[in-house]
Order: sequence, then structure tokens, then C-alpha cells
Amino acid sequence: MGRDPFGDAVREKLDPVYVVQKLAELGAYGVNLHDEDLIPRDTPPRERDQILRRFRKALEETGLRVPMVTANLFSDPAFKDGAFTSPDPWVRAYALRKSLETMDLGAELGAEIYVVWPGREGAEVEATGKSRHVWEWMREALNYMAAYAKDQGYAYRFALEPKPNEPRGDIYFATVGSFLAFIYTLEDPDRFGLNPEFAHETMAGLNFVHAVAQVLEVGKLFHIDLNDQRMSRFDQDLRFGAENLKAAFFLVDLLEHSGYQGPRHFDAHALRTEDEEGVWAFARGCMRTYLILKEKAEAFRQDPEVQTLLAEYYRADKEALALLGSYSREKAEALKRAHIPLEALRRRGYALERLDQLAVEYLLGVRG
Repeated sequence: MGRDPFGDAVREKLDPVYVVQKLAELGAYGVNLHDEDLIPRDTPPRERDQILRRFRKALEETGLRVPMVTANLFSDPAFKDGAFTSPDPWVRAYALRKSLETMDLGAELGAEIYVVWPGREGAEVEATGKSRHVWEWMREALNYMAAYAKDQGYAYRFALEPKPNEPRGDIYFATVGSFLAFIYTLEDPDRFGLNPEFAHETMAGLNFVHAVAQVLEVGKLFHIDLNDQRMSRFDQDLRFGAENLKAAFFLVDLLEHSGYQGPRHFDAHALRTEDEEGVWAFARGCMRTYLILKEKAEAFRQDPEVQTLLAEYYRADKEALALLGSYSREKAEALKRAHIPLEALRRRGYALERLDQLAVEYLLGVRG
């Protein structure tokens, strides 16, 4: 609706059924949601069922899917000092119950991915010493949710979403690396992966393409949030490709050539300047930019000059390769005796200027 911390809504709230219908017209595959996006807080059970029936009917009529759901654990005033990491066990219990109910809702809608965003799991004051306890509390909640999913027969994979700050001054799980390490302390780490977001790593000045590549390498990219962002700003959630076109280009290239089969989810917002027509232009633009970049990335990889440069970049000397890989005593001795052509290595150029320029020319539309 175009709210921000300094201004009220500038657009009317849209009915979820209408949203499904409009997204279907634009060619979307599916729609994701927080529990309260569909079922307002404190809705009576009978009214909840009516809302759900209308929504499911719209999904059936349009063919749209609900790939992912997540609980809103940040809006309720009870979560002012954390949800899963609140010092009050009743708040933690409320957050857990809300999460289980959202899992039930998602299961009714056919969702297979459950995103956990710890937006209120942070601090502005360190005097409490809470940081000694939050990892245990978060682990307890995630283990509980995974056990509940197993007990209910839900096929959920849990995608954890890091962010450095906002709405808290510092969020405990700030980056891809922090959540990636935490997963392996859980009881069932196979059920857990990541939902990295372009804006979140970019806020901190990190390279999102590198972060996604690491998550892919360990098989933990369960879901991804695509948007755009200027470094060191508030969480802008801009239209995908609106600011960092080169980063978006190489991200699409990575996703499309990595074997990733999950959703391409646009977790972004239309600018506050827009009316409803601008909202749909924004949604269309996110999808269109991704598909344009996908086409350009494929043309870039098929370019003969690019392929020649890459073949030279990755040139492999059999003698050198024989010295690498897994350790053996014989290999170590051979490595110590080997003549390494240091002078040639020191003089070698890697043609990165030309390779990068070719990528820019594809982005500018003067090649391909």
C-alpha cells in the first residue's frame, strides 16, 4: 500500500483474489505470502475458512501456485524485542504457535517451502547479554518446527533468510555465511537451506553473486528473493534490475547455468509514487527484466570470442593438475621438487578487461 516509516499508505489495499487474477494476467507462475497477508490477525475460524476458500478457488481458476509461505513475526507489538529470540518465553511460544499455524495454512495451499525471516531477532542494546542465548532459542524453535512438519507429514523445506539490519539495529543472522554455519547445528540440517535476498547482502556492501554461488555449491539454495538495492540505504526492495544491472546480469547467468530448479521470487515493492497501474507495471517489469537478462546471458555464453577467452582463462596444465587434488606423501614430495614457471605466471594477463567489456556490450544491446 506504499507505507513507509514517515508516511501513511498511498494506495488502497488490494483483495488477495484480485491480486491472484492480475498476476495471472501478467504471466506469473505463483504468489507467495505471509500468513497475515491472506488471513488478518485475530480472524475468527469461520471467517478464516471463507477467506481460504475464495483464495483457493482463485488459484484453481488461474493455475497459479503457492510455492512458499512464511509467518509475519515482526508486525505484532509483542515481537518488539524478538520473536523466537524474545527474552519472554510466552512471546517465544506465541511466535512458535503462529509459525505452526502458518505451516498448516501453507500445507492447505500446496506450499513446499517455508521461509523464516528473523526480522525482529536483533538488538540495539548489548547490556542484556542476550547474544549468549539467542542461538539456543532460535535452534530450539527451528528444531520444533522441523519435527512438527515431519509429524504432520508436511514436505516442507525450510529456507532461512539473513539480513544485516532493519527493522532492528543489528540482526543476529546478518549474512548468508552466518545462517549457513548455523544450519549444521540443527537436528535435521537436511531440511534447512537458505533464502538469500539481493537487497540484504547489497545493503552491507557484499557481493550477492558470490553469496549465492556459495549457497549453490553446498546445495542449500532452497529459494531466492530477487529485487534491487543501493548500498548502505534502508531496505529499498526496488524493482529487479532497477539499479545494479551488471550484478543482476551475472546473478541470472549463475542461476540459469547452475541447475537451480527453485522459484525465482520477486520480494520487492512498487515505489510509493505509484498508483495501482504503477504497481502492475512494477510487477511486469521484474519478470520482464529477468527474462531479458536470461536471454542476454545465454547469448554471452555462446559468443565465440567469450568462449575463446574463457578457454584461455581456465587453461589447465596437466603437470600442474597432477600435483593438486587430494593429499598423498608422494604427491607432496613431487610438489616440492616441481619446477614452477614463476616468471611466466608473473607476466601472465587474464584478459578480464576484454571479457568484462563484452558483458557490458551485451547489456547495452550492441552485441547479440
